[in-house]
Amino acid sequence: MTRAFVRARRPEHKQQRREAILAAARDLAVSSGVRNVSLGAVAEAAGLAKSNIMRYFGTREEIYLDLAAEEWRQWGAAVHDRLDASDDVVTALAETLEDRPLFCDLLGQTTTTLEHNVSVPAARTFKRACLAITADLGRRVARIAGLTDREGVELVAAAGVMAGVLYPISRPGPALAELYAQDPDIAAACPDFHADLVRTLRALLAGLPAIRES
Repeated sequence: MTRAFVRARRPEHKQQRREAILAAARDLAVSSGVRNVSLGAVAEAAGLAKSNIMRYFGTREEIYLDLAAEEWRQWGAAVHDRLDASDDVVTALAETLEDRPLFCDLLGQTTTTLEHNVSVPAARTFKRACLAITADLGRRVARIAGLTDREGVELVAAAGVMAGVLYPISRPGPALAELYAQDPDIAAACPDFHADLVRTLRALLAGLPAIRES
């Protein structure tokens, strides 16, 4: 049930309401998966009407792009922390992604859904955040792994793309889970998120210098 709407007028109150909407959307995505959450469900969880939600976010997709940008920032910080203690860039990228199922879910939904129903300003804000984080991590990875900055960015970007692809495949729904239990030979074809991500990134890390332009 929604509460009687009282317009937030002071900047701090508007920010609090915005954060409450994002928190509700996050909780729903963690419990149900990003693709299963509707704008109406977010509104109900936040105690607002859908029309009130749209004072802060134009669409459901804009809510989740905002969350995705925050997840990118948190992942970037986590990778930097890991690289402070280790020079294994592949493990740092893969394990910090594996530790963030919501981020992987958002990565898988970004290009297929979330970027298709948003305003240009919302898309620009999201893209600039992602590009800045990828460039920053790419430079750090390049210094450690002996890559060029461009190659470091390619490795980081590939980690995000592969995580978004592998995450939903490696978490089958009920029908496929039952199928895999009944047919081990079919189950063997289901990717292992961590192992496949690490293998792909190690192959890319080894191959990038080999195809470097002279």
